[in-house]
Amino acid sequence: MEPEEFDSDVLREFVLAFKKGKLKPIVKSQPVPKSNKGPVKVVVGKTFDTIVMDPKNDVLIEFYAPWCGHCKKLEPVYTELGKKYKNEKNLIIAKMDATANDVTNDHYKVEGFPTIYFAPRDKKNNPIKFEGGDRDLEHLSKFVEEHATKLSRTKEEL
Repeated sequence: MEPEEFDSDVLREFVLAFKKGKLKPIVKSQPVPKSNKGPVKVVVGKTFDTIVMDPKNDVLIEFYAPWCGHCKKLEPVYTELGKKYKNEKNLIIAKMDATANDVTNDHYKVEGFPTIYFAPRDKKNNPIKFEGGDRDLEHLSKFVEEHATKLSRTKEEL
C-alpha cells in the first residue's frame, strides 16, 4: 500500500480491494533497460517473469550486489560466459542486482552474493543452484552444458 493520504476510508478501500483480489503487488524494480543487447541480459524486478520464467529458454541467472567483492571479481568471467553462448537461441545468460530488484519467484532464494541458478526451460519452478565449483569460465561452462536442455553446437571437451 502506497497511499498519498492515509485515513480510515483509504484503509477500508484497500482492505476491500484486497479481499476481492483486485490489488497488484508492488515490485521493487530498477527501470527496464532500453537496450539489452549485450552478452549478459540485465533482468530487473519487472522483467523477471518475462526473461527468467520464459518456457522457451534455458536461463542462467546471477543475483549480485554492486558492492560485493566476489561479484566484482566474477563480472569479467560472467561476461566471457555470455559471449561464449551468445549464439545459442534457447539459452540466456542473465544477471540481476538483487539489492535493487525484487525476485518475484520463491524458488529463487538469494541468501548471499553472488547466487547463481540455472532455470531449465521445462522446469522453471525447480531451478538448479550453482554450488561447490569454482566461479571460473571452465566450471560455469560445464555447469551450463550439464543442465542445458537444448544446445545447438556440439559440447566441447573440458
